[in-house]
Amino acid sequence: VLVTHDLSEAVSLGERIIVLTKRPGTIQKIIPTVFPANLSPLERRNTPEFKDYFNQLWKEMSENE
Repeated sequence: VLVTHDLSEAVSLGERIIVLTKRPGTIQKIIPTVFPANLSPLERRNTPEFKDYFNQLWKEMSENE
């Protein structure tokens, strides 16, 4: 389990990302991430999937405001 506020870190390291609501923190959405096999977190940042997951996560966070 990694808790972070860094969206890029969450996407590049996570197998799934759990977005929480504001207090009280409840699960808003679970976003599973699928990347080509054997990529390092840094290599994941250069894939087209990274941008899609980042944008999806940003949208979820914006709705949570």
